[in-house]
Amino acid sequence: MQKETPNCAQCPFKTSDRLCKVEEGKAPQSCPTMNMPELIEKSIQEYNDTNGNCHFARQAAIQESNGYLNRELGYERVRAAKSRIEEIIDFARRMEYHKLGLAFCLGLRKEARAVAEIFSSNGFEVVSAICKVGRAPKQTIGVALDDQVDTSGPETMCNPILQAMILNQQEAEFNILLGLCVGHDSLFFKYAEAPTTVLAVKDRLLGHNPLAAVYTIDSYYRALK
Repeated sequence: MQKETPNCAQCPFKTSDRLCKVEEGKAPQSCPTMNMPELIEKSIQEYNDTNGNCHFARQAAIQESNGYLNRELGYERVRAAKSRIEEIIDFARRMEYHKLGLAFCLGLRKEARAVAEIFSSNGFEVVSAICKVGRAPKQTIGVALDDQVDTSGPETMCNPILQAMILNQQEAEFNILLGLCVGHDSLFFKYAEAPTTVLAVKDRLLGHNPLAAVYTIDSYYRALK
C-alpha cells in the first residue's frame, strides 16, 4: 500500500511529542520517519568521513548548540547568542577554511562591501563576484526588451553560473550568497563546487526579510492564502 506524501509542515502534534523527536512519539500517516526506514538508513550511510559529510555535519551540529546561551539551565531557558554572520564566521573557523567566496547582487553592493570587510577583518581571504559579472546582455538567454527591468535598451543579465565558476576557479573553500534572486541562487547552487550557505536572500519589497509576509499571513498578507 502506498504511503501518503510526506508533509512534515502540516504535522498536528506538539514538537515534544513527535516521532521525529522521541522514540515513542506520535506521527500522522504521512510521517516519513515512520514510513521511510530504508531511506533513513541510506541517508545515515552518507554521513561518513570518506566523503567529509560526517565532519561537516558534526561541526554544523556543534555550531547550532553554540548559537545558544543558558543551555546548562535546560532547554526551556535557552536564548539566542549569535547573529547569522557571526555563526558563518564561527563555522568557517571550525572547518578550518581560509578562503571564502562571496556571490552577491548588485542591489546589495554596499552590504557586500561591509560583509567582505567583516570576513577579512576576521582573518579570511575573500574572493567575491557580483551578479552582473561578464556584462552579457539578457538577449543572450532570449529575454525580450519588454521583459527587462529597463526597457529602453539592452540590459546586462545576472550570471550566477559565471559567479560560481569564478569562485570555483579561485578555489574558494566555502561560499556565501548575499541577495541573489530567486532562480539565480538555484543556478549558483547547481554549479558551485564548494559548500555554500546563505547570509541573506533577495526580497525587494520587504527589505530582504521574506518572512515578514509569513509572520503577517493572518493580517496584512492574508490575501496570500
